[in-house]
Amino acid sequence: MQQVPYGSVDRDKPLIRVPFTRLAVITVCLPLLGLIACIVLAILYHYNDATYTHCQVPNYLPSISAAISLTPERYIWRFSIGLHSAPRFLVAAAYLSFYRGRFTRRLTEQLLSGLTFLLALSENVGLLLLTYVSSTETYNLHKSGFIVFIGSSLFHMLCTCKLWSMIANYSLSAEEMMSYRLKRRLFLFNGFFFLLALYFYRRHNKYCEAGIYSFFAGCEYLVVLSNMAFHMTAYWDFGGKEVMVATPPEGKRF
Repeated sequence: MQQVPYGSVDRDKPLIRVPFTRLAVITVCLPLLGLIACIVLAILYHYNDATYTHCQVPNYLPSISAAISLTPERYIWRFSIGLHSAPRFLVAAAYLSFYRGRFTRRLTEQLLSGLTFLLALSENVGLLLLTYVSSTETYNLHKSGFIVFIGSSLFHMLCTCKLWSMIANYSLSAEEMMSYRLKRRLFLFNGFFFLLALYFYRRHNKYCEAGIYSFFAGCEYLVVLSNMAFHMTAYWDFGGKEVMVATPPEGKRF
């Protein structure tokens, strides 16, 4: 009888195997539930502080920056974003591999996929920066994090839609086509409400009208929610894939 080393069979089995669809849901639900919790707690327990601005006029909704700068809201938000950031980096790397597989010998598309990957990393870093440096602690650093996040987010969506339009010229499955259409709609939705939020923000700072900052806050919610929905399209892009942690074959170990 051939001697089999102890544990050799078990060693070849994956240590962790998670469907990509489940990972996508968890990655999106963490910031979504954290955001809802922060806004609800800010309205219920810190309404005056959360809706206060330098204009000192009546407002009815807290901005996200105001909501996540309070206590315990800031800890809930930091916990949610901290947990979700690692899978976000993983998803960015998965998309880079996906695009390179689709555009094996096309230099322009390869460069665009690399730019999209860098924008995804920049978006995540900007989100971490504005999360862990609140507006009440170091406003300029928090503001810089927000600019990096929103700028990277918009350009990431634009580059992603461009890449998928190139893929659509060849072949797309029914699920991939649905994902592509959702991406386009969410990008346009996100861009529209970002411009609307910018308008209300500047109008509030210039004229100090009652309630205008609440319109800004509402648009800000929609911008963030549509951003989450855009990233959720990975659910269809990698529907049949799995994330695994496994021991590499003997011949492929370094």
